[in-house]
Amino acid sequence: MTLFEKIIAREIPADIVYEDDLAIAFRDIHPQAPTHILVIPRKPIPRVGEATAEDGPLLGHLLVVAGKVATDLGFNSTSEGFRLVINNGRFGGEAVPHLHVHLLSGRELGWPPG
Repeated sequence: MTLFEKIIAREIPADIVYEDDLAIAFRDIHPQAPTHILVIPRKPIPRVGEATAEDGPLLGHLLVVAGKVATDLGFNSTSEGFRLVINNGRFGGEAVPHLHVHLLSGRELGWPPG
């Protein structure tokens, strides 16, 4: 069982900012920006590279949730904005083998990343 599955099961506490039947969003415990939220599916998909066509609606839902959370937290605007990141595999920076979307905001984010 991954760390994120334990959060979903409430075996590990998390600062949850949103949840529904398909997804849960919570604050990252090692934030890389003033606001750093992780949006994860309840369905355990190890990484985006292993998602199937059947997972398409769920993947879209994660992005919609990220936008809703950004709006709810007050930074879904063109003047401030946010960044979404999905890591895949070791070289991509993946730390937990459970698909998750990083929602970052609260400071200007440089480009290119990494």
